[in-house]
Amino acid sequence: MYICHIALGGCLTAPTVNYGVTEDTGGHIAYILGAARAQAARGDVDAVQIVTRAFDEPSLGAVHAQTDQQVSRGLSIRRLWTAQRGYLSKEKLAAEIPALVEAFLADLTQATRRPDVIHAHFSDAAQLALAARERFGIPVIYTPHSLALSKSSATVDAARIEAERRALVEADAVVLSSRDEAEVQVAAYGADAQARVHRVSPGVSLRRPAQNGAGRALLARSLCEPDRPMLLALARPVARKNLARLAQVYADSPDLQARANLVILAGQHGDALQANPEARAELGKLRDILETPNLRGKVALPPQHTQADVAALYEAARQTGGVFVNLALHEPFGLTMLEAAAHGLPVVATQEGGPADIVADLGHGICVPPSDAQAIKAALLKLLDDRALWVEASAAGQAHVGRYDWSKWAEEVQLICEDIRNAAPLAAAPVMLASDIDNTLTGCVPSAALFNTWVARDRPVFAVATGRSLPEARRILREWNLPMPRVFITSVGTEVYLPDAQGRLCLDARFARKLDAGWARDRVERALEDFGFNWQARVEQRRWKLSGFGDMRTARRLERHLARCGAAAQIVASHDRLIDVLPLAAGKGAAVCAAARRLGMPMDRVVVAGDSGNDFDMLQAVKHGPGRGILVGNAMDGLRERLGGGRLYYARASHAAGVLEGLETFGLAPNAMEPPVKMVAQ
Repeated sequence: MYICHIALGGCLTAPTVNYGVTEDTGGHIAYILGAARAQAARGDVDAVQIVTRAFDEPSLGAVHAQTDQQVSRGLSIRRLWTAQRGYLSKEKLAAEIPALVEAFLADLTQATRRPDVIHAHFSDAAQLALAARERFGIPVIYTPHSLALSKSSATVDAARIEAERRALVEADAVVLSSRDEAEVQVAAYGADAQARVHRVSPGVSLRRPAQNGAGRALLARSLCEPDRPMLLALARPVARKNLARLAQVYADSPDLQARANLVILAGQHGDALQANPEARAELGKLRDILETPNLRGKVALPPQHTQADVAALYEAARQTGGVFVNLALHEPFGLTMLEAAAHGLPVVATQEGGPADIVADLGHGICVPPSDAQAIKAALLKLLDDRALWVEASAAGQAHVGRYDWSKWAEEVQLICEDIRNAAPLAAAPVMLASDIDNTLTGCVPSAALFNTWVARDRPVFAVATGRSLPEARRILREWNLPMPRVFITSVGTEVYLPDAQGRLCLDARFARKLDAGWARDRVERALEDFGFNWQARVEQRRWKLSGFGDMRTARRLERHLARCGAAAQIVASHDRLIDVLPLAAGKGAAVCAAARRLGMPMDRVVVAGDSGNDFDMLQAVKHGPGRGILVGNAMDGLRERLGGGRLYYARASHAAGVLEGLETFGLAPNAMEPPVKMVAQ
């Protein structure tokens, strides 16, 4: 396979990137290089090319005027020339996109071989990629890195938002890094923007350290006591990175000043950076706060640094018992969180965006509201003063950061590439299986593999009906090496995704309109607040699903409360701890029936399978109807007692083995299970 990445902004080169030399030379370049190197190392990838913009700006490096650059075996950089030959900032780059589109299409027209997949980074690159798909039929993956609607800004860039929306809706797949990106940020672009979203965790590319002690040498002129704990921040000097807030918290706290030094790497303070008004303003704020007599010898704001310096400072901060700090007002992902973890450096991180996901996963620090000075100070002091907590966070980061690995990213994205290359309209099939995922298909590796074999052999219309969101459903299916369904019913039967005429997944607008017609979400939400609802995390809340915690007894009380409030909704309780509040017209049962109708699949050829309370209405829908249902052997929430009789099969085997057992009994999966596996599953 030949993969092409497109990234137009910043100073993209390899192996050495001068991060921070311009406002657009940031973390996305580390992402692209890490991803491309991992893909180029795969045996099933012939070549990887990164396409970027050529410019002639000697102060930024002569390499950027080099049309072709070989990075390593199988990995190269191709630079596109237009009439505008100077460096362009992100704001000025927009006007050059039409010319870059033409240059890219001309390149592809003359190429002896065209890419099999194009991966566009940011919406400007997506315009090139979508133009190439229109002309040459090359499928497109889109990674936005930073979405305009997630930024904390008083101004709205309408053109950029529309370009981002188009890329989200029209790309064949969208690859994002965090749940916040995949579910909260994308949701702001409309209910249909999430149909092709996949969440794939990126890797961490450690920067090469300089000679021992180099980090402290960089700070020697600034710090009187360099062996004190170091509070380290690394970010471009833009307002949303919130560096001035950290500086002010330190300046206002004698306790922090007594315990630690503050070191802020805010890009490279050169002419190219200073030419940007926002960067100039942010650096001015930092200097105003930090360059005061009482802070002299305690703070450092180095004007220049290398990649090796950064790695050395991570190490120096860890050796002194310091803390890495990221207080961005909103951070799409946060690769520096992974770098800090790899170095064993605990973190205090913003709770807005990707860092919250990373800290929850790795357990290597504390998340805080990025505008709450007291919370920031308290978290920093806690890690500085509680040595046991610091050691625990340091060890957790190093122990778990291996979950973020570029080779794993490349493996998962390779599956996505294969899926979008082979996308096709849904073919006729003798049966449609709609199954829950967690503990129905997952839970037993051998039977999951057999289920995969059955789907590949008999080619049913395979659908999942899950409480998870679409990106999380895709992620868990990949983790279990389960087949990717052609139909997704997600978020407890509130979202139905069906393939279009090209085989690309789309939100079923008809079902969405049906839910909207009877759903006063604001009224239901107010009633839940009055009840004292124990909310789940923000990322679990959906357009047609409000989720919290509670047992069956709480669910019944909530049901009565909503009725008294005149808030039309249904309550779905599962696992004796989760409660979902949905429109009356929603639910897995209604969604399965709607999907079958849209696909022209008679209900007597539909089989459903589940294990828990949120599968009840789906199983009940076929209990006395023309469809059939399978209750796996490990079913919970009293489903066996609540359902009973009808056209249901009660499997003895658990998990996917139970599903196959039911299908065998119905005559739909002959010889699907090998006897030894069946015995293990039972």
